[in-house]
Amino acid sequence: MSQTESDWERRRRLAAIFGDALPDTTSDERDPGSAPREDASEAWLKAQVPPHHG
Repeated sequence: MSQTESDWERRRRLAAIFGDALPDTTSDERDPGSAPREDASEAWLKAQVPPHHG
């Protein structure tokens, strides 16, 4: 890390590496009975699980 790197540059660099790990809403903002939404890549991954892996 460079000494001249500003705070926003550091955040941008870290976001490019790690992505956005925080959810868009917190648990207290969601309905208690609602199931978490599943994105397309997660659905695809679950569909690829062999039957013997449950």
